[in-house]
Amino acid sequence: MAALLALVLVYNLRITKSSSSKTTSLKGKKIIARPPAVTGAWPVLGHLHLFGSGEHPHEMLSKFAEKYGPAFTMKFGKHTTLVVSDTRVVKECFTTNDTLFSNRPSTIAFDLMTYATDSIAFTPYSPYWRELRKISTLKLLSNNRLESIKQLRTSEVSVCFKELYELTNKKSDNGEPVPIDLKRWFDEVSNNVTMRVIFGKQNFGSKIVRGEDQEAVHYKKIMDELSRLSSLTMLSDMVPLLGWLDYFKGDLKAMKRNGKELNSILQKWLEEHKSKKSSHDRQDFMDVMLSISKETQLYGHDQDTFIKATCLAMIMGGTNSTEVALTWILSLLMNNRYALHKARQEIDLLVGKDRQVEDSDVKNLTYMNAIIKETMRLYPLGFLLERDAKEDCEVGGFNIEGGTRLLINVWKLQRDPNVWTDPMEFKPERFLTENADIDVGGQHFELLPFGAGRRVCPGVSFALQFMHLVLARLIHGYDMETINGEDVDLSVSSEGHVNIKSTPLELILTPRLHPKLYDC
Repeated sequence: MAALLALVLVYNLRITKSSSSKTTSLKGKKIIARPPAVTGAWPVLGHLHLFGSGEHPHEMLSKFAEKYGPAFTMKFGKHTTLVVSDTRVVKECFTTNDTLFSNRPSTIAFDLMTYATDSIAFTPYSPYWRELRKISTLKLLSNNRLESIKQLRTSEVSVCFKELYELTNKKSDNGEPVPIDLKRWFDEVSNNVTMRVIFGKQNFGSKIVRGEDQEAVHYKKIMDELSRLSSLTMLSDMVPLLGWLDYFKGDLKAMKRNGKELNSILQKWLEEHKSKKSSHDRQDFMDVMLSISKETQLYGHDQDTFIKATCLAMIMGGTNSTEVALTWILSLLMNNRYALHKARQEIDLLVGKDRQVEDSDVKNLTYMNAIIKETMRLYPLGFLLERDAKEDCEVGGFNIEGGTRLLINVWKLQRDPNVWTDPMEFKPERFLTENADIDVGGQHFELLPFGAGRRVCPGVSFALQFMHLVLARLIHGYDMETINGEDVDLSVSSEGHVNIKSTPLELILTPRLHPKLYDC
C-alpha cells in the first residue's frame, strides 16, 4: 500500500486505445506505431497491482524501461501514461512538443487545498497561466528583484546560524556534545527565508521551532498536514466509479478542513498587507502582488484568490525544495569526506577565516557548484515529472493520443550509463570536466531537477542562491561528524511525491572560526 501512495504523480493518467509497437501500412501509407504497452494490466486498476511490493515507483519503472525501451505505456486506473527515460525523447517532448505537453495534471487534494485552478502550478496552459508566468519571472523572481531582497534573505540566514551556534554549545548530562538534526534545521532556515521574502514574516521558522508564536505553529501544522494529505492516493483521481469510497475514509473531509484553515490564514495575512499605512516597507512578494493586481488581466479569476494562490505556490516550491536539497547535499558530503574537505579548502582559500561567506563569494565557489549539481543529479526533488498531452502528437517515433499523460522518469534519466560515467557514484568532479557545461536550468535534458519546458520552475535562481549561501557558511563555519563515525542513512521516504530523506540527519558540529563571527 505504501508504494501505491507514492504513485500520486502517476495515478491520474487518461486511457488511450490499446497500444501496439508495430508499424503497419494502408494503401502504401505508413501508419506511425504506438509505443509498446506493459503487459499484465487488470480491469479497472490497470497496472497498479504491480507496485505493491514496496519497491519505489521510479525503480519499478526503470526495470520496465530495460524491457520495453525508452518509451512505453502503462495504465493506472482509468488513465494511461507514456513513461519516458531517454534524453533524446525527453528533449523532443520539451522542444518540438513543448506546447502540447504544457499542462500539469492536478489531483483532488491539490484542488481542495491549494487553489489549483488559480495557481501557476496547476492551472492549464492559457492566457491566464501566461500572465502568471510573466509575473513570476519578471516581477517576483527576476534578477533585479532577487538583488533587492538579498538583504532580507541574508539577515534571516544569519539569525538561523546564530541559533545553530548556540546549539553547538549545549552538552549532554555526561558532558558530551549534543547531536543536531540538520534536516530539521534546514527546514527552519528555509521557512525563515521564504516566509520573510513572500509574506514579510520575520524569524518565522525560528518561532515555529521555539513554539513561541501560536500562529506560526498553527501554520506549520497546516502545511505538514497538506503535505501528508497530498501524498494520498484517492480513488476519485484513479477510478471515479469508486470515488464514493473516499468519503468513508475521512480524507476528503480532512482535505476540505485543511484547505479552509489555510485559506483563513492566507486571507488574514492579505488583509494585513492591504491595511499597511505606508509604502516604505513594501518589500515582500505579497506587497508586489497587491501593487500589480489591479493592472493585471485576470481572465475572470478573483483578485484575492489570484494573490493567495501565487504566494502559496511560491511557498510550496521554495520551502520544501530547498530543505530537501540541502539535506541530501550534506548527507552525501558526510558519506564522501574527500568532497567535503575539498569544498572547505576551496572556501578557506577564497574567504579565509576572518570573515563569513557572503553572497558575492558564491559565484567563485566552482567546486561547491559542482557538488550541488551532482547531488541534484542523484537526488532530484522529484524522481518523476508529469505532464498532460493536450492533443495528438508524435514522440520518439510513436503516435501519442491527446489526453495521454507523460511521465518522465528523472531518476533513470539522470543515472543513464549512456550519458554519465559511473552514474551511480557521487562524483562532483564530473561537472568540472566532461559535463562542465551542463546546468540545472532545464536547457540540458540529461539533468532536469527543476523540470523543463514552459513549466520549468521559475524559482531556480532564488533556490540556488539560497542553497549556495547556506551550504557554504555551514561548511566554512563547522567541522562535522556523524554519531559514532557511522555513514549517513540515505533511505528515501516511500510515501508522497517528493524525494525526502526518510530519517533525521543528526550530526555533531564543532565551530572552527572565531566566536565573534557567529554573533551577527
